[in-house]
Parts: sequence; structure tokens; C-alpha cells
Amino acid sequence: MLIGAHVSVGGGYEKALDYAVEVGCECIQIFAKSPRQWNAQPINPLAAERFRSLRAERGFGPVFTHGAYLISLATSDPVHREKSIAALGDELLRGSALGAAGVVTHLGSDPDDDCAAAARRIGEAVNAAFELAGGDACNTRLLLENTSGAGHTFGSSFEQLADCIEASGLPSERLGVCLDTCHGFAFGMALDTADGWEQTLHTITNTCGIERLGLVHANDSMFERGSRRDRHAWIGQGFIGETGFSAMVHMAELRDTCACTEMPGQAPEKDIVNIARLKVLREAACNDGL
Repeated sequence: MLIGAHVSVGGGYEKALDYAVEVGCECIQIFAKSPRQWNAQPINPLAAERFRSLRAERGFGPVFTHGAYLISLATSDPVHREKSIAALGDELLRGSALGAAGVVTHLGSDPDDDCAAAARRIGEAVNAAFELAGGDACNTRLLLENTSGAGHTFGSSFEQLADCIEASGLPSERLGVCLDTCHGFAFGMALDTADGWEQTLHTITNTCGIERLGLVHANDSMFERGSRRDRHAWIGQGFIGETGFSAMVHMAELRDTCACTEMPGQAPEKDIVNIARLKVLREAACNDGL
């Protein structure tokens, strides 16, 4: 498992890569534009090319982008839906330009609580966004992120994510999933134990397909399992705890997966500390023969 963090690109892509290396990242997640705006200036193609070249020169691992928080593919509101599809298409274009291994998106809310209809809307919206991004010319993968189950948010279970995938009809190399550990734990997944991890991966295998798991957001949880509260804690300082993340890095199914932290706190300490904690647990797993 490669370990990294969500890092800022406020100083430009080159500085973001420098920072990532300094804090010990082996992979990274970034925003390709402001996550709180619908629109932004297009990515400078020369800057994107330079970023791809620098990564290749340094032998740096995969890059993922995270889509705007405004996107709601589950919505039945026609105006919000149209804007969401356009925004996701733009995120896919940006991810493709940056050479991203995946673009992570939240699915938004379904105020009607009609899961079957919401899944169909999401599948159709995903296909429409890919068309806006150039169809087969879009060289990145979309990853649907699970949620904590708060309110009317859609996608808290992998059964729901699987329904969206089925509705889209897209293969695993185009459409996958992102497991956020804090979200999953808040929804009720027992990610604080090895048995819980085995059960969760078994569920993913039997619903979405384990080959669709493209990224793990490795975040501890400030609140107890099943709380439906999405509040990230530093690795080992929440209710998932060191035991849960030790179990994570011991899972053979995750050996070739990337894990990125999304931590509160001040940079660079938050990233140096949490990446180092995960690496210590990974080293122990390697010593155990994983």
C-alpha cells in the first residue's frame, strides 16, 4: 500500500509535489480547482504537462483529484443536476490533463429517499459527465466516495454504490469507488477491528467488486461507530485507533491500493505525523510477512 495525503496546490503544482516529497508522501490527492466553486479558469496545459513530467522524473506515485463539494449527482432538481454534471465533466477533464489515476466525487443528497431512482440518476449523470469530458479520450477514472450516512446523503453503503455502477454500465477501469474510513466507521462499519475490515472488503467484493476499489481515504474518527458524524481525527487518536489502521495495512486485498489522509491541523506537522504513523504500521505488517 502506498501512503500519502491530500496536499494544497495553492503555490502551484511544482511546489505541491515538493511538499509531498518533503512530508513523506508516496501518492497524493489534490483539488484541481476550488472545491467550493462551480467554475474556474481552465488548467494551463503547459502547467499540467510540466506537472506530469516532474512526477515522471522523480518517480513519484499516483495522483488523485477530489471534485467540488457542490456536486450532487443524486439530486432530482433539474438545475442543480445540470450544473453538477457540467462540474463533474470539468473535474474529469482536469484530472485527465494532470494524469490523475482517479477523480473522487461525493454523490450528494437525495431528499426523496428513493434509493433506486437516485442510483439511476447518478449512473446517467456519470455517463453524461464522461461524454462532456471527451468520452474515451478522457484518460482518468471516476471514484465514487462512500458517505457517513448523515441526513439525506446518498452512497453510505457499498450496495448503494454498486447500484450506481450498475446503472452506469461502465467497466471498472472507468468507474470505481473510494473508501473513506471515517465515513464508513461513522456509518457503522467496524473498521476498528481486523474482522470488521475483512467483512467490509468482503462486502465491497460482493457488491462493487474489489477491483473497483481505487483509493482509501485513511482518516480516524472523532466519534464512535455508527454516529453518522463525519469528523476526522489523526491516525491512532480516534475511535478507529491504531488497531484499526494496523488491520487495514495487513489486508492483502489492499496491498496494491493507495491510501491518502485528509487531516485537520497545521501543515506540515499534520501530514508528517500521520504519514509516518501509517508507515510504521505498514512496516510492522511487512515484518509479519504480508
